[in-house]
Amino acid sequence: MTPPTSTTRRSPPTSTSDPRCGWAHGSTRPPPPTQGSVPLVTPQPPSPQPPFPHPKIGIRPIIDGRRRGVRESLEDQTMAMAERVAALYSAELRHPDGTPIECVIADSTIGRVPEAQAAAEKFRREGVGLTLSVTPCWCYGTETIDMDRTMPHAIWGFNGSERPGAVYLAAALAGHAQLGIPAFGIYGEHVQDADDETIPDAVRTQLLDYARAGLAVATMKGRSYLAMGGVSMGIAGSVVKDEFWSKYLGMRNEYIDMSEFDRRVREGIYDPDEYEKARSWIRENLTQGEDFNPAEDQMTAQHDDWWDYCTKMTLIGRDLMVGNPRLAELGFGEEALGHGALASGFQGQRQWTDGMPNGDVMETVLNTQFDWNGPRPPHIMATENDALNGASMLFNHLLTNKAQLFSDVRTYWSPEAVERVTGHRLEGRASGGIIDLRNSGSTTLDGTFAATVDGEPGIKHWWDLTEDDQAAMLGATTFHPANVGYFRGGGFSTHFRSAGEVPVTMCRVNLVDGLGPVMQIAEGWTVELPDEVATTIEARTDRAWPTTWFVPNLTGEGALTSVYDVMNAWGANHGAISHGHIGAQLITLCAMLRIPVNMHNVAPDQVFRPKAWLSFGTQDAEGADFRACATFGPLYG
Repeated sequence: MTPPTSTTRRSPPTSTSDPRCGWAHGSTRPPPPTQGSVPLVTPQPPSPQPPFPHPKIGIRPIIDGRRRGVRESLEDQTMAMAERVAALYSAELRHPDGTPIECVIADSTIGRVPEAQAAAEKFRREGVGLTLSVTPCWCYGTETIDMDRTMPHAIWGFNGSERPGAVYLAAALAGHAQLGIPAFGIYGEHVQDADDETIPDAVRTQLLDYARAGLAVATMKGRSYLAMGGVSMGIAGSVVKDEFWSKYLGMRNEYIDMSEFDRRVREGIYDPDEYEKARSWIRENLTQGEDFNPAEDQMTAQHDDWWDYCTKMTLIGRDLMVGNPRLAELGFGEEALGHGALASGFQGQRQWTDGMPNGDVMETVLNTQFDWNGPRPPHIMATENDALNGASMLFNHLLTNKAQLFSDVRTYWSPEAVERVTGHRLEGRASGGIIDLRNSGSTTLDGTFAATVDGEPGIKHWWDLTEDDQAAMLGATTFHPANVGYFRGGGFSTHFRSAGEVPVTMCRVNLVDGLGPVMQIAEGWTVELPDEVATTIEARTDRAWPTTWFVPNLTGEGALTSVYDVMNAWGANHGAISHGHIGAQLITLCAMLRIPVNMHNVAPDQVFRPKAWLSFGTQDAEGADFRACATFGPLYG
């Protein structure tokens, strides 16, 4: 579908009512487009709290400041570059809620310091979260660069020979490096004519990758991670480190005790009308599967009560994250506020699940891109309050605007082991073995990959979901009474098998004492196994849990030499899995945040980092990344 666009202007309009003007304060939005009878951008319930302002992209047209013919001859060409990029961004990029991004172009070209200062002041007023400078010519380096240290910066220098923008690009990036404000440099390989208004494919890719990562950085700033409970079973990722979230991501941390769920259930602190709607939808659409517990441990009489309680937990979990104005109408003004959370995690095990229904239904439904209110953006919620995997899911989500899988990186199955246990010999992509990404009871229904993207299984943007897509995901999933050996309080676990031949990226942020955060990335593919083989392997762990078989792309070097090496090198017991190969965008995002990448299988020509990284070494890119991140330090540190 063609997304609605957001136009950009250089000077204030005469009216702020034009719904297409991205810069206009108080502007209205056009009605959502439709496809047949299914709305592609479904109107959502009223925002539960004042909406967090969307960050905008600031476009800085940089020009040679010399008058008497030089500057004047370049005005139109320079401003046209800015407008072309703004049009590209408005057409291609959206925020997670589906609205198109907004670009703010400086009121004039920037040739000297006062004009740079004027642009910076305009950007502050307009809520700009990242900047892109564009130029076709030589300009004055440090007089025109953006000096804000707390946001990403990039420069596109036009590769033309008349007044080459590459000369300014080199001078300005040197100034950025010398001042300790790293910036990304974008420069086409082939010389273009001065009147060539096309954006080469490689330049276009870098412009979009930079913007996606920069918008992710800006969107996280000032938001919260909500820890629901504490540390689950000694999992280090559940230890929420404020210094990581605040210094690297610009986010704050919020905390509640899990007893808050039970208090809200007992005191009726949820919307009773929405509860009835949600309960009916859940019972009509979530298929209860076989109880795999031994007969003496089955608690069939409690199932209906569990469904009631799990439905209330789902409503309460969402309200805790983002608030709900309906609660204020019911007399719960404080609870109506929520915690301004962009992501959250639920501890569950064991203090909760030893006596109460588990959180698997809540985690599954909230991480899914639809519910009883129709399609909507996912609420990122990490299992076992693994905040580091929650951060990894959040990175993936903000880069793609799609739901994310939370998975255990559970088992490497060699071809020999699979054949010994099942009699089946792995073939094709799976011939070198597979990694079992089964989570302990929940993950997004979008992880079934039952929706189709360009005719192939995958995860759609929520605004593209149809009723058929939703029905396909629900039809591929069963909810089984929880394994009481793990979950003594009962509840339900989510089971499906992800479709095969889907491109995915698995990532994980880990914290290392004395080093700080590091990122691991593995692009690869899902695979499918014959039903009897899959059932045999599932039964060795838990048949009630969601299953994804993963094969990473191998490079033949280091940790990516074999599938076993990937499993053996993975830094924790969890991973965040995104639809698509987005490793390059993750590397760009990590560079912005100053998180070094210690393992990845992205092709070298796709890696895009600030130009200053080359000053730390050109032969060992991984080592240079570590040195650069350590030197520049966390973005907000």
